[in-house]
Amino acid sequence: MPPEEPLIVARGLTKRFGSFTAVDGIDFDIERGESFGFLGPNGAGKSSTMRMIAAVSPVTAGTLRILGRDPAVDGPAIRARLGVIPQEDSLDTELTVEENLIVYGRYFDLARPVLRERAAALLEFVQLTERARDQVEPLSGGMKRRLTIARGLVNDPELLLLDEPTTGLDPQARHLVWDRLYRLKQQGTTLVLTTHYMDEAEQLCDRLVVMDSGRIVAQGTPTELIREHSTREVLELRFPPGEQDVDLGAIDGLASRIERLPDRVLVYTDDSDAALARVGMSGLQPAATLTRRSTLEDVFLRLTGRQLVD
Repeated sequence: MPPEEPLIVARGLTKRFGSFTAVDGIDFDIERGESFGFLGPNGAGKSSTMRMIAAVSPVTAGTLRILGRDPAVDGPAIRARLGVIPQEDSLDTELTVEENLIVYGRYFDLARPVLRERAAALLEFVQLTERARDQVEPLSGGMKRRLTIARGLVNDPELLLLDEPTTGLDPQARHLVWDRLYRLKQQGTTLVLTTHYMDEAEQLCDRLVVMDSGRIVAQGTPTELIREHSTREVLELRFPPGEQDVDLGAIDGLASRIERLPDRVLVYTDDSDAALARVGMSGLQPAATLTRRSTLEDVFLRLTGRQLVD
């Protein structure tokens, strides 16, 4: 039996707006049933890539196949099988929670009895059943985000596209959204998301690509990327204002690299206890220290020379 074709295949995918190149010849495959992420700061090309995958923005150059089809030819057929969660909620605030799902479902020519049944199931899934008859306007940001996700699932999509799914949410609301997305993945839905939150990418993504200035600078699983581009631990040293440029020669041999940021110094090492002890022996007195594990933000800093969140 031949191997199943990836759900999305991109080769040399390019998007230009006049003389500006937003996406610069990238290659990637997305397999059926996986959660795939595009990680990078604002302006990296993530949203432009997502709009091409959503078959709403034409490809400038290269090839793109979605669900085995060419979006330039089969755009409507592709869109009928997608769920799209935009970065900004676009709910109809004059309708009730339930009506938002039913009205949106009519765009897919679904019968009202089917929509009412599906709306009830989706509201239960996103934990909004008790708010079904409420107006949208007074809902919290987290509730609106969950309703937007429910709306994107009305047509029972094979592929769900999420552009910055938890931007602006408080930590509790973010974790609830993460839980709903994880459950969707367990049910076999393919998820494709953009994010500039490294913890979100680590929580949700089986594989991801790191983008910068329209190009892919690394790709793999979160664990692979951290292992390949960073150390096991990071020692953060904070010094009084104006004293960041200290001589750290005392930890030569213990640090794989040192990054000096405006507010702290990052020491990348596999033995943070030994590095911190050496700092103390050298006579340096940081105002605060922190030992943590490496994250995807450290990977991005290594690859691009700047922090993930601008």
